[in-house]
Amino acid sequence: MLVLGIDTSGKSGGITLAEGDSESFRVLGSSPIAGGTFSAQLVPTVAALLEKHGFAAKDIGGFAVASGPGSFTGLRVGLSAVKGLAEVLGKPIAAVSVLEALATLTPESGCVAVALDAGRKEVFWGLYQLSGVTATRVAEELLSQSEFVRQLRVGTARNVIISDLSLAELAGAAGANARLRLVEREGSELITRVGLRKLLAGETISVDALDANYIRRSDAELFSSSKGKP
Repeated sequence: MLVLGIDTSGKSGGITLAEGDSESFRVLGSSPIAGGTFSAQLVPTVAALLEKHGFAAKDIGGFAVASGPGSFTGLRVGLSAVKGLAEVLGKPIAAVSVLEALATLTPESGCVAVALDAGRKEVFWGLYQLSGVTATRVAEELLSQSEFVRQLRVGTARNVIISDLSLAELAGAAGANARLRLVEREGSELITRVGLRKLLAGETISVDALDANYIRRSDAELFSSSKGKP
């Protein structure tokens, strides 16, 4: 299957074109997209990547897209692009949580946690049951840094994936009762690999149902809620 993966969840983004089946995965090419240029560059970058490798849009077998958590604006751009392409081409979509994708980077099975820096002294926290390359979500939530430290000390996860150096330093100083592993985000390539597995397993989502998993409410929502309080 030819898969197009898009990740616009971070400060920068990327697009990956790959092919694979239940036993293999091969990246044909990846193109980065600079932060702040997602709207202008995403579709032209997709077209250029397909042309470079001798494919047309109709050859795409399915789409993998990062559904969050991450940048509000970035996620909306990526999801909107996938919605439009999938609807026109009639192809399936696999929505991939960034936290879920990172959970698959640990070689061990069992209960695995993932932590991402959410800014504002907060942490995106995901808890998964990992079996082979499949991560089943138990919970995804927004924690304060103190709540994050408490999870490391008394939580159920004995393996914790962290992709931010600042969080790793905080965790190391906290005396965590868990095995910590600092990893680099693989961006669109990781999203595409996990997405392919979902597509092959039939874990797809309709164009209408596809939406971002922000975990944190937007500033506009928070401001609106605070204005409504007496």
